[in-house]
Amino acid sequence: MKTMPKSQVLQKTNISCLYRSVASGVFYGIFKRGQRQVKKSLKTTDKELARRRLEDVRQKVIRLNTKEGRNAAFADFADRWLGTIGGRLKPSSKLRRETAVGQIKPYFVGTVRNITESRVKDWAAWRTVGVAARTFNIERETLIQILDYAIAEGIILENPGRAIRRQKQPKAKIIIPSRDQFCAMITAMRQPVTRDAAASADLTEGIAYSGMRLGEITEFQWGDVNFDLKNFTVTGGELGTKNHEARTVPLFPALERLLVAMREQLPAPLQPGDKVFQIGNARKAIATACRHANLPQYTNHTCRHFFCSNAIEAGIDFKVIAGWLGHKDGGVLVAKTYGHLRDEHSTAMAKRMTFDATATEPENVVTFSRADQK
Repeated sequence: MKTMPKSQVLQKTNISCLYRSVASGVFYGIFKRGQRQVKKSLKTTDKELARRRLEDVRQKVIRLNTKEGRNAAFADFADRWLGTIGGRLKPSSKLRRETAVGQIKPYFVGTVRNITESRVKDWAAWRTVGVAARTFNIERETLIQILDYAIAEGIILENPGRAIRRQKQPKAKIIIPSRDQFCAMITAMRQPVTRDAAASADLTEGIAYSGMRLGEITEFQWGDVNFDLKNFTVTGGELGTKNHEARTVPLFPALERLLVAMREQLPAPLQPGDKVFQIGNARKAIATACRHANLPQYTNHTCRHFFCSNAIEAGIDFKVIAGWLGHKDGGVLVAKTYGHLRDEHSTAMAKRMTFDATATEPENVVTFSRADQK
């Protein structure tokens, strides 16, 4: 909570607990909570608006858990917050939050109420020097969520973490294989002919032909495929998709060919609950294949980029691609991430527009006059 300068002069109004700054005209609410006085800027010079905000602040002050708030250690409260969110997070997301909390706790020793805006800014100034922007942003977001939880629990009134800004992250360069490079990688992955090699190659092709995330395709079941209606459903299994919504996507020809070939190799009748792909990650197999084929180091996620690039080259609308990928922004992220591919493809296609009134016709082209057409 912000502390007011010593020179601040507040003038009492005819409304209980409402004060006005003589210097700035900004209204403040001043309350008693047990033995503690609470001062809160209402951030307005409009008296009627201040009156309405005053009542909101008054209700928050009434809900303040004075005893728990006085004794709530930040480290314990952060662990408590982790416990409330852990059940609905995927393992990777949960680990990311646990790591962030582990980095934050040593700095904020003491109670939650001792965390002030100036203290948060000091932490941000120190932390941004030692870590990458992405790491800092994750820790910042984690701190804000912990303090939001403290507000909901009636421990504090304001979130001092919101005073710090995100760091600008450098845009990662996306490396996308050409079709020839992708084919070379798959060929290398399928040699020698073993069950593990086939499983890794199948998973890699599956991502490239479906656009699914790794966490989605590893939960993909035969019951999610409808060969009759030519579509498949992405559910993400028990943990769900990234946005926690299932989506139905057309069964693309390349994916259908792969699934039919895989189905024919299975020895027993399929059960709807059987997983289509038998391994959870093809990272090592991809790295080995890229090394043997003298290719850049691709990853599982590279195949999702490959799917997008092929869709863009086919002239498919960004909004449609976004729906296939499971984005809910109507194509904004696809345009932002892959827009340069469309521009490059458009430039390449423009070179085919070679008609010119002054150009000489090639020898193998027969021209007709209007008289010939009569």
